[in-house]
Amino acid sequence: MQKLPPTRAAAGSIPEAFTESPFAYGAFRTREVQVGTVGLGGANPIRIQSMTISDTMNTEATVQEAIGLIEAGCELVRITAPRVKEAENLKNIKARLVELGYNTPLIADIHFLPAAAMTAIEHVEKVRINPGNFADRKFFELREYTESEYEEELDRIHEAFKPLVVRAKELGRVLRIGTNHGSLSDRIMNRHGDTAMGMVESALEFIRIAEYYDFRDIVVSMKASNPGVMIQAYRLLVARFLKEGMNYPLHLGVTEAGGGKDGRIKSSIGIGSLLGDGIGDTIRVSLTEDSIHEIPVARKIASYFDPLRTASYTLQNAPARPAILSALAPVYNSTFKYYDYKRRESDTVGMIGGKNPIRIGLRNTLARPAFLAKGLDFVAGPQGTDGGDFPLITFQDILDLSIFEPEDLDRVVPQVRARPGAIVSVLCNEEELTRSYRMVAAELKRADLKNPILLLARYNSIEEALYQTSIHFGALLLDGIGDAVAVGLKHADPSDGEPLLDLMLDLLQATRLRLSKTEFISCPSCGRTLFDLQETTARIQKRTGHLKGVKIAIMGCVVNGPGEMADADFGYVGAGPGKIHLYRGKELVKKSIPSEIADEELVKLIQEDGMWVDPQA
Repeated sequence: MQKLPPTRAAAGSIPEAFTESPFAYGAFRTREVQVGTVGLGGANPIRIQSMTISDTMNTEATVQEAIGLIEAGCELVRITAPRVKEAENLKNIKARLVELGYNTPLIADIHFLPAAAMTAIEHVEKVRINPGNFADRKFFELREYTESEYEEELDRIHEAFKPLVVRAKELGRVLRIGTNHGSLSDRIMNRHGDTAMGMVESALEFIRIAEYYDFRDIVVSMKASNPGVMIQAYRLLVARFLKEGMNYPLHLGVTEAGGGKDGRIKSSIGIGSLLGDGIGDTIRVSLTEDSIHEIPVARKIASYFDPLRTASYTLQNAPARPAILSALAPVYNSTFKYYDYKRRESDTVGMIGGKNPIRIGLRNTLARPAFLAKGLDFVAGPQGTDGGDFPLITFQDILDLSIFEPEDLDRVVPQVRARPGAIVSVLCNEEELTRSYRMVAAELKRADLKNPILLLARYNSIEEALYQTSIHFGALLLDGIGDAVAVGLKHADPSDGEPLLDLMLDLLQATRLRLSKTEFISCPSCGRTLFDLQETTARIQKRTGHLKGVKIAIMGCVVNGPGEMADADFGYVGAGPGKIHLYRGKELVKKSIPSEIADEELVKLIQEDGMWVDPQA
């Protein structure tokens, strides 16, 4: 076999910044690929997709579910095809949808079996393969690869992937190279570790094979259950794309985000932060709920960024950046960590900043004594506000910096120096919150000022606060900016205090910067799932939800099993009808337990590890 061309950027090297300016929106300009009737990437809007949860062999159920998704606004429908027989039945599903007047493109989701992919490519417009398990079985083996052994591995996957690439090119199909944090191959794990860089290298191995055959109808994804890892991986990928002259469209998603409010917060942090950086062409919100509930969440997140994307592609020339932003960009790029996490260094003012945990406050909202147990730290309000049992940080203690134009930055340093010991906050347009706080943080760094930063905002409703704080506060916190968070409503009511406090606690839980409850990693249902994922997840959450800081993965099948759980402490994985595998980390410790006793066995496992506490009465 002819060898692939050498890597154009040194494997494993950390690229430069993924964006020219962290202070101005600019879409990462990708090539357009045509997925059936739908253009993806390029100047197209952010495309919304989801995945059916029906058994793929049940043609009518899958068709009806797909129709429900399409009518809810889903533009691309993904269907699992774990074996050749499911891949073959995609032909019947496609035919039935066309018969009913639906031409929405279908995507086959493939794990492990190249033969299933080769069958699926004949019937659907796009096939997703996971480079971590396409023609690879994961054994969690520790071994050193010599250069020649590594080349042999690459030759092996080349042979396995080549037929799919060639056939996709012949048929005009699209391939998604979908890397998952928890299912990297042993080859990648041993060379790069369980890292964002490993995720990028895993995708690049397969991209180079496709390019060798001049095939570029490719979409790429870097999914993880941890929004921070996911953001780092996509940023690294874009930086490598820029270095290597690649511009493939990007599919965004936080995998195993969970359900309810937690799933929406995690998805908004991961997807929204990247869309705000101009990264992402299509999105899927993965909720442990019926798939139809994913569509309005995805549409809501996309709605904040589609106008920016359209404007970015419409402008022939980007507007000239003010000199101060050009000067600040290198400061920000060299200080704040795009590809890992490091909290900004700050002085201590009262309970805020320095080595203190990120503090949680409420703005202009009545706090109750019960909030002490939940974790409220302070109340922010005007002089004379009754903070009750909580410290009051008055608006006089907070230096609100008005940043509505870049020129406003000229006043930042004089104002801060005139108020030594002040807690700094930013007053700006809501949609500019991330960029405005970034500008202030960079300007403070340039002046060697270490005042703590309070992320402070008000919104019209709880729902708006959920999405906007997840997108903006989430992005800033994961960049290392923010020593305290506080949110309020513009038309406050005393009853708003508890949901706003819960939102701030859940936000810090999702970023993993302050844990206040159990972390659940639960996959969305699909046709591979071996038990009722929603009912099981709710049951386990009720039993173990009081275990602060413990991470429990609930996975519907062995495909989304030990690999996809990534960094969970314990795993509950479907192993077959009525059978459950239990994991400690990635180690299988209890095999094929009857589902009737699996919950109790999970509790025993947590107890054996000394991580169980009895719930408070």
